[in-house]
Amino acid sequence: MKMLFPFCFFLLTLVNPFSERRMDRKINSAKITFEFVSKKVKGTIEGFESESTIEWENLENSYFKGSVLAKTLDTNNGLRNWSLRSGKYFDVDDHPKITFESTSVTKSNDQLLVTGMLTIKGTEKEITIIFRKSGQQLIGTTSLFSIDYGIKIKKNREDNLVNVKMIFDIDP
Repeated sequence: MKMLFPFCFFLLTLVNPFSERRMDRKINSAKITFEFVSKKVKGTIEGFESESTIEWENLENSYFKGSVLAKTLDTNNGLRNWSLRSGKYFDVDDHPKITFESTSVTKSNDQLLVTGMLTIKGTEKEITIIFRKSGQQLIGTTSLFSIDYGIKIKKNREDNLVNVKMIFDIDP
């Protein structure tokens, strides 16, 4: 009987889906899309790398850090891609990566609010990404103004709105 209790405790810890050691999750891959709203131009960006850790039971310990390769920006138009990658816009030769590093992760209802610093073309600004969990994916959305990062598509700030969507595949 004395041996039965430790064995049961060990077994419960091993199979418990809420055990602490099983709550750390990593992001395996991502699909990132964007839209320059005023131009109705949609595209993708690739070359995703992540050092993120998600702790569902202790979100304050979660950390999102990742980057994409600016040269992979693709709008399905070769001439437009070349122009966007040039020094006038994203300047991919001098600024090869777009990076994000979180400063806080909180939960609001069924959403994760991830606030952090986004760096594009050497300019760093705070943004918040709103994620929802769907199966083994985190689906995030955010909006930004490209002109705030030195990428002037149109003259007025409000005409430089970019909507971004991220679909992250996470560890099971």
